[in-house]
Amino acid sequence: MEAVAQPAHPNRPGRKAYIYVGIFAVALVLLPFQFWYQTWFGRDLKDAEMESFLGSAAKPRQAQQAMVKISDRLSRGDTSVRRWYPQVAALATSPSAEVRQTAAWVMGHDRSHDAFREPLLRLLRDEQPTVRRNAALSLANFRDPSARSELRSMLRPHVLPSPIAGVVRYRLKLGEYMNNGTLVARVGDAEVRSPLPGEVRVLLKDEGSRAAAGEPLIEVSPDKEHAWEALRALLIVGEPEDMEDVQRFTRAAPGMPERLQRQAMLTLEEIRARASGKK
Repeated sequence: MEAVAQPAHPNRPGRKAYIYVGIFAVALVLLPFQFWYQTWFGRDLKDAEMESFLGSAAKPRQAQQAMVKISDRLSRGDTSVRRWYPQVAALATSPSAEVRQTAAWVMGHDRSHDAFREPLLRLLRDEQPTVRRNAALSLANFRDPSARSELRSMLRPHVLPSPIAGVVRYRLKLGEYMNNGTLVARVGDAEVRSPLPGEVRVLLKDEGSRAAAGEPLIEVSPDKEHAWEALRALLIVGEPEDMEDVQRFTRAAPGMPERLQRQAMLTLEEIRARASGKK
């Protein structure tokens, strides 16, 4: 009996289809990698890219990436980055809080450039607390005492108020840590998010109770990293009026890092020595 040839399967894809599928699979790998590589802050930028990323048409993440590169190059002693200082100062007025925050941080890296003081003083009055804090830390590098009030606030708890009147439902418990932007609670249909990092220190309203608009809901402890940076800055600009806030970190307490205590003691010693020298 003669063998009967089997007809080709009518639904089997042709060679071109396999090629297209292969190209699509490669694209699925390469495109995310290309996006990651272009936005990865560890990537070196050429001078032309720096100019573009610091320009007025740059995206916020590109501007941040370029400013981080300026910081990296300054740390290696590359003073050629000073040609971009005017662009960095201009970015202090960006509508993006993340860009203003990064600009405030970078401007503290070269305390010899006195022209940075004016934009930093403006950022010290910014509506975003993270921007104000970076500005205060940078101003301390310039030995500017204007930073002291904001630095003290970094050593103190802050309170999250109720945005509207309604029933309180907490998302975090006592002692739990939050980043800035973390959803902490809901009051009715409104969200309560923390503008700063820290730990839940006190729940000021009972779960399920009603809160009035503006009523305090949660007390948040100072973030340990923020407190450490503030203590280092007050070592430079601190005055006797700041000592009470510093002293709280010299006492042993559960969860208090030893390095925080040591820094607080060093800061107190320096403030006392500076005050004695002025007499």
